[in-house]
Amino acid sequence: MTRLGKVVVGGLVAVLVFVGVGVLLDREGGTPFFDSHGCTAEVDGLVVELTLEQAENAALITAIAMQRGLPARAASIALATAYQESEILNIEHGDRDSVGLFQQRPSQGWGTVEEILDPVYSTNAFYDGLVRVEGYEAMEITAAAQAVQRSAYPDAYADHEADGRALASALTGNHEAAFWCDTPGDAEEASDRLDEAGLVARAATVREELESVFGPLSLGGFQPGGVSSGHMDGSAHYEGRAVDIFFRPVNAANQERGWAMAHYLVAQADRLSINTIIFDDRIWRSGSRSGSGWTDYDVPSSSGGDRAILEHRDHVHVDVAD
Repeated sequence: MTRLGKVVVGGLVAVLVFVGVGVLLDREGGTPFFDSHGCTAEVDGLVVELTLEQAENAALITAIAMQRGLPARAASIALATAYQESEILNIEHGDRDSVGLFQQRPSQGWGTVEEILDPVYSTNAFYDGLVRVEGYEAMEITAAAQAVQRSAYPDAYADHEADGRALASALTGNHEAAFWCDTPGDAEEASDRLDEAGLVARAATVREELESVFGPLSLGGFQPGGVSSGHMDGSAHYEGRAVDIFFRPVNAANQERGWAMAHYLVAQADRLSINTIIFDDRIWRSGSRSGSGWTDYDVPSSSGGDRAILEHRDHVHVDVAD
């Protein structure tokens, strides 16, 4: 089961202090829980830091809003709600039998425990409730969240309004290169065998997930039997490790959609063993260079052809670890 679909074991982690240094341990035997990896959103001077798992969930919550055609405001409300209810973690326990990202309760008709623990189901359930709130787009985030959740602490959602807005703005692509992750980049070597579409298993998983989360997409960069031309020397496309997601023509609306896709992929990079993402003449790389965020993409001087294509202005390139 992927990390996006699994639940987080509940309870408090143990904290041991040695000579004034705190060490977080997990519940199952003392493995260090803290590490330096995580994700960052930066919008209009506000910086929001997330763990890798929080980022995966936040990106999914936002992507579902986009797939449903909901405004960024809906994602802001959902993210602020998930912050308050679960710290954007898909937890399997809570107050009065509430569970999941939004701490929804089977007794209140949200679904079964198993359904609520599916982040796609629970997020759609939240949005189903939100769209029934008349005028939610113009409401204060805390009021809209309360109208859906009916919490005993309605004012608490206000504590997360700013972070929710910043995350939604970045993850919907309203701000370019505004979301990135520092990932270990330590994926184990995988099989080079191509499937019937001409992709290795990891790349096929990325393709399947994107179509599942975002709906129909314009995809390319692969073909049955593999590709042998049309890309730069050494391209991961020749090994079946890359997928291109096209957003044509190059205009403001498609740039926004492209950045939403690029940010989603960065958020899922560790889980999906993604190696590189390129869009709009910017590049993000996993591993030791990932903490630098999005950097300028330099097209090799020997490359010829359409600059918009070479600079990845019209498509998001994603490739997976070998």
